[in-house]
Amino acid sequence: MIGRIRGILVHKQAPLILVEVGGVGYELQVPMTTLFQLPALGAEVSLVTHFVVREDAQLLYGFAEEADRSLFRQLIKVSGVGPRLALTILSGMDARSFARCVQRDDISSLVALPGVGKKTAERLLVEMRDKLDDWLLRPDGVDGESTPDAGLAPYTDIVADAEGALIALGYKPQEASRMVAAVNEDSVVQSEELIRRALKAAVRA
Repeated sequence: MIGRIRGILVHKQAPLILVEVGGVGYELQVPMTTLFQLPALGAEVSLVTHFVVREDAQLLYGFAEEADRSLFRQLIKVSGVGPRLALTILSGMDARSFARCVQRDDISSLVALPGVGKKTAERLLVEMRDKLDDWLLRPDGVDGESTPDAGLAPYTDIVADAEGALIALGYKPQEASRMVAAVNEDSVVQSEELIRRALKAAVRA
């Protein structure tokens, strides 16, 4: 099993990134909570990973924090929650936020995430309640990486990238456009910031 990967970040287009290790490019799917912590292209990145083997594909998932990978592994054990939905949940909230959500029986925040219906949210609250300490007590960060200024991108590219990332997470195109438009401001210069604001607004709604 591939448990960690460290190499050069050569591409990122949410939710996919490409990390080059020894001349080999590894494609990983990452949650938005990890995407926001990635360095600029060309910089070294280190992620903990979870490897999924299916009959039709081999998929590698990457996480900036061990707590998020641990939650991902617990989520996919819940009936009705596969890797894609687990990635969506972790894109809307990190492990500690999820733990607090379960602690408060906050079903509305879970239902606000795409693909999470009321029954699935209720199942998550019940099955994950006894695992809260695993994430409430974990320290912040694993690799201590922060998000540097990756440079400015054209306005249209920023909006398109943000909308594309939300669609990849399960939102409908019109809904993704509405979410991005609702939080877009002139001060936003990176698509990651638009995605972050849109997801936070969706959870609060």
